[in-house]
Amino acid sequence: MTAGSAADNAEVLGIIAGAGRFPFLVAEGARRQGIRVVIVGLGGLAQPELRQVADRYYTSGLLRLGRWIRILRRERASRAILAGSVRKSDMYGRFRLLRYLPDLASIRVWYFRARDKRNDSILRATADFMAEKGITLTDCVRYCPEHMAPAGVLTVAQPSATLQRDIAFGWPIAKEIGRLDIGQAIAVKEQEVIAVEAIEGTDRLILRVGELCPSGGWTLIKVAKPNQDMRFDVPTVGPNTIRNLAAHGARALVVEAGKTLIVDRSETIELADRHGLCIIGHEP
Repeated sequence: MTAGSAADNAEVLGIIAGAGRFPFLVAEGARRQGIRVVIVGLGGLAQPELRQVADRYYTSGLLRLGRWIRILRRERASRAILAGSVRKSDMYGRFRLLRYLPDLASIRVWYFRARDKRNDSILRATADFMAEKGITLTDCVRYCPEHMAPAGVLTVAQPSATLQRDIAFGWPIAKEIGRLDIGQAIAVKEQEVIAVEAIEGTDRLILRVGELCPSGGWTLIKVAKPNQDMRFDVPTVGPNTIRNLAAHGARALVVEAGKTLIVDRSETIELADRHGLCIIGHEP
């Protein structure tokens, strides 16, 4: 078999890439397994450096589902992964239809297929539509399981009795918010909810908590949904999360062990240690 024919017969994985480091982890993990990687980078979100870890790279608008499908089918990718963040709040700005110019496939999913506009509804409708076109969305952490949060205390700083009480108080509340598909994170202090994540995302939640609780000493709890679909919307933290927490007075980050992706784990933990933050992989 020639090198060309071997490449032609290689398994192909499509990656629809949003912002952040997550698409890099997926692409690098897949290529280590000998899989050919085709990346569709979402304009204004995906980092240009993704070209360096892709066998083929394309760009597309966020609401151009039909283009995603055409590219992946042309590249013979029968499986795809959604990786990277998208700020859904931007989609509710002024002139949103002119800004994002949705194609017919996106209009069908957004207005006719999804039962409501919550993340799970939109993403499941997208997955169903892509499956009808021969492309299966798969577990987004399948190729980077080593980056999932382990159980236990990950930092030098250890949980105090007060922090343990806040975890016990806040965990079921965060899980209920996840079950309702509102958000994946809450901020708590002294067994009181300071703020709840919704469409704004975790970074803006942290900013808001800093304004609401200027004395600091609060804890961010970030969880997976009770019936987390691992194809999308997996909770993710990383160095930027730690920088934001430190800048706005947090004392601890609690994530769900085995269900939360920690991007650049060693750097994340090193930054937390530098700022005296405690990181816990909680296993209920």
